[in-house]
Amino acid sequence: MELTLWRDDVTLRRGVAAALQRHERRTRLFLRLRHDGVEGFGEVAPQNVALNGDPSVQDVLEELRDVTVPQLLSVVARESLAPSWTRMARFAAARPASCVAVALVEMAMLDRELRCTQQDVTSLWPRNFDTPTVATVSLIEVDEPWDLDQDAARLRAKTSPGTLSRAAIDRARQVILPVLLDFNCSASADEQVLVQVQALSGVELVGVEQPYGAGNVIDHATLAEQLLVPISLDEGVRTLRDLDQIHRYGAAQMVCIKPARVGGLANARTMVQRASDLGLRAYLGGFFESPFARHVHRFLAEHCVVEPSDVGVVATVESLDRLEIAPVEGGFGVAPSPEMLEKSTVIATWS
Repeated sequence: MELTLWRDDVTLRRGVAAALQRHERRTRLFLRLRHDGVEGFGEVAPQNVALNGDPSVQDVLEELRDVTVPQLLSVVARESLAPSWTRMARFAAARPASCVAVALVEMAMLDRELRCTQQDVTSLWPRNFDTPTVATVSLIEVDEPWDLDQDAARLRAKTSPGTLSRAAIDRARQVILPVLLDFNCSASADEQVLVQVQALSGVELVGVEQPYGAGNVIDHATLAEQLLVPISLDEGVRTLRDLDQIHRYGAAQMVCIKPARVGGLANARTMVQRASDLGLRAYLGGFFESPFARHVHRFLAEHCVVEPSDVGVVATVESLDRLEIAPVEGGFGVAPSPEMLEKSTVIATWS
């Protein structure tokens, strides 16, 4: 088995200010897994710094080098064949970086396995829904135009505690789309959330996302009793146990499930189903991935998610002058383009 890892650092065409960081640059990691003459690709896009329980790029690179890839290669050497992609989720440890590293390898393994059997991913995940997309914008910095996907059915609007500016309120009211108000774990008191919800009284507010820290189900449950709109949890959704706790305490009515955060596509699908069983409305989130990973996530979303999800294309400065995906037979139907990989940096190879 041969594995090649590329790093591609890109600049978002429109930066997005969140409560504790500004999303402006993103690192995308591409993995090619080749075995017995057949290859598959995976991708994750970790944050530059560790925040709110999510790992940094460096954390993920170290996890791949020290744990995930050696573990995979040892299985291949012992069994003399490539393990099924369905086994990969069990490689994930409790470390946040482990989940992201496993998600990267799992995607590549699934792509290769489908190509080996000359199948495409719809044979695994038949399309059940026409899942809409979400556009991510900011109410913190409103002096630049918003970069909206024309097909977007919902806005995730980043915010932080404090009084919303008149410009922010007016802009939210001018866009005729439902808004999900995203605090990214930055609130410390109910009033900080309630005052912003009241200020947006003229906006179709569909929910408030992750006001308090990950794992804080008690304060979210208390806030939920005071709100007339649902609470959604994002950073606080990592395992099936998290979903059970959210339901038990009434901490939220919606949940954002990010494949890279929960350990891959198989775990994400299982968690969407568990959320549905518990009466929680699930949607897929993302980390500003390239069109390749977004294309893959869309297959999963259209199989099991009706809520608007992060499966639209992320506009970057680099995408203006290069082709980012290319069609292939079988698997996901597309792969990172040779041009994009050529302009990326090979940072590791294993065999």
